Amino acid sequence: MARSAASDRDDARSDEARSDDARPSEEPGGASPPALAVEGVSKRFRDGEESVLAVDDVGLTVERGSVVGLLGPNGAGKTTLIKCALGIVLPDAGSVRVFGTDVGDGRRAAYADVDAMLEGARNDYWRLTVRENLRYFATIAGVDPDSVRGRHDRLLDRLELTEKADTPVRELSRGMKQKVSLASVLAGGAELVFLDEPTLGLDVESSRTLRRELRRLAREEGLTVVLSSHDMDVVEAVCDRVVMMANGRIVADDTVAALRSGTERDAVRVVSADIDDAVVATLEERFDVRAVETDRDGRDHGGAGSTAVEVAAAGDELYDLMDALREAGVTVEDVETVRPDLEDVFVDRTGTEGDANPRGRSP
Repeated sequence: MARSAASDRDDARSDEARSDDARPSEEPGGASPPALAVEGVSKRFRDGEESVLAVDDVGLTVERGSVVGLLGPNGAGKTTLIKCALGIVLPDAGSVRVFGTDVGDGRRAAYADVDAMLEGARNDYWRLTVRENLRYFATIAGVDPDSVRGRHDRLLDRLELTEKADTPVRELSRGMKQKVSLASVLAGGAELVFLDEPTLGLDVESSRTLRRELRRLAREEGLTVVLSSHDMDVVEAVCDRVVMMANGRIVADDTVAALRSGTERDAVRVVSADIDDAVVATLEERFDVRAVETDRDGRDHGGAGSTAVEVAAAGDELYDLMDALREAGVTVEDVETVRPDLEDVFVDRTGTEGDANPRGRSP
């Protein structure tokens, strides 16, 4: 559980909760149950005219060993859904099952192997050193910290924290504290972890380190991750699957490749020194011109004074575009296809632009 609910987490990680009889090991038919199954969950806050339906009849399944990204603009319901899945917020309707155990029937058993790092929460004890935090959170997970010292050493090494292992967390930078929080979440060997904005405050290299370690843990150790982030690069690089939310409901759920191929945002980028304002105006009358970039000294586009125009065109429209350029006396220097990225899909599916913070910039 998240550090903000440490007492619940202590219960969830007790030896009693780890007993073989406490959790169903198989679904009907012999298959192992998914790591997380959310069915028909709804949550409303406040009453009357001020009421807000934060989560609206959401269903979601996360298979074991997968990394699932959860995206949505501010107010989409992501955090509320995560808190419902963690038992921090009780839903008004629906059910949550963790490794086959219904949270309502067996809270301690359900959360025995679950941990979380939540944005805005104090996820570590800052007076303790980095290593002391790992030992502490392993202990409250019901694990002898001496028995997993090797695991802790590997986490410190892979997250580039070894040199700071005996440094109090309060003396570390924001980015280093974020990495310590992740290491603490993984210290007790949780099988399902929820990470809310895990790269917040990290520099580029630290973010790459975190992505690499998450992929390794999922691939080699079967860790299941639900990752909520505004950093599209991280989601695209790490996640097997992406779930997008808007207005409390799921509006997309698929692999990154499938989501990108399903959007109508294919375009072509044409570069030429012959493209001037008049040519651009002509193109805008006939086509969907998405961007115009002028490189007056030619360093970026390969020719003095070249201009790049991005136009939504596919199929017959591409031929029409080439005809229009030829009629305007434009000699094409370069042309390339522009494929939609995850940000484009996000805008299409959620109807929002700007809230996604696509490249990890501080909101």
